[in-house]
Amino acid sequence: MINKRSLWFLTLFSLILVLSIYYITMPSELLLTTGNNINNKDDAEESTISVEESDILVALRVESDQKMASEIEDLQLVLTNTESSVEEKNKAYEKIKELNDTRGEEEKLENQVKETYKLDAYVKITDSGINVTVNSSENSNQLANNIMRTIQSNYNDYKYITVKFQK
Repeated sequence: MINKRSLWFLTLFSLILVLSIYYITMPSELLLTTGNNINNKDDAEESTISVEESDILVALRVESDQKMASEIEDLQLVLTNTESSVEEKNKAYEKIKELNDTRGEEEKLENQVKETYKLDAYVKITDSGINVTVNSSENSNQLANNIMRTIQSNYNDYKYITVKFQK
């Protein structure tokens, strides 16, 4: 009689066996097309590194996401600590919720600027206001004013909004 453990072992073993046979019999051309062929000297000479202007916005997002992740990690340590009081855990939970809400609002504003003005933007909401970095070579006062009005239209109370053009 086969028990459950033996049945699971046979099932997983046969799955691994089938996948390994499939991998071995796969054509080698398929494996080569998925990666870059760096061995060719002509390809190595022709390849150049180009930095796009939107990389600045990506760097700002990554920096912000890393800072938020470290804050959330610290707060989660408070939540999982058995020595923390209920009040500390509630404050940590509320702070995590606030950070997630703020990030969602930033993404909403970025999408609004992208849809309205067809420009990539990075939005950072702080206690003192809202900072907007726009990826555009055109840095007119009219465009900045329009972006500020668009963002302000989402809020009932006055927000201090700054717009910075990055190109």
